Amino acid sequence: MKLLGAICILITATLIGFEYARKLSERPKQLRLLMSAMQSFEAEMLFGLTPLAEASQKIAKQIPKPLSHFFEAFSSQLYDKQDTAYKAWERSLEETWGETALLETEKEIMRQFGSTLGQQDHEQQTKQMKLTLMHLEREELEARDKQRKYEKMFKSLGFLSGLLMVVILI
Repeated sequence: MKLLGAICILITATLIGFEYARKLSERPKQLRLLMSAMQSFEAEMLFGLTPLAEASQKIAKQIPKPLSHFFEAFSSQLYDKQDTAYKAWERSLEETWGETALLETEKEIMRQFGSTLGQQDHEQQTKQMKLTLMHLEREELEARDKQRKYEKMFKSLGFLSGLLMVVILI
């Protein structure tokens, strides 16, 4: 019975470590997807002159979950409500950000972009998009650096903390 309990503790602690490591590795992937989605959004919005709701809907179909949920929510907010683009963007961020592996810093970058959405001319909107992409790129480099530094550590720490608990309890 003790052996079964020890195995359960060890497996649980190891899985927790692996889950932290997975979140760490998901962040750079999702940042790359977000940058790609934002570039497509820029192309649809500024060069294709596609309305925001329609452009978001197209982007949502092109990218995987959980980021597609954000663009779907933004599109439906624009179709359903008569609010400004910024309010719809803000609500969509609040509704869907928890599903992602992204941090508050990226959320703030997206919030700042949303505050200018539809309020500037073509040239200014292009500059704002480039600025947003630069910030997201910087965050991606930081995320990859953290992943390299800490991914193995979280996996090992999960296993070793489980082992320590087993040794203490036995």
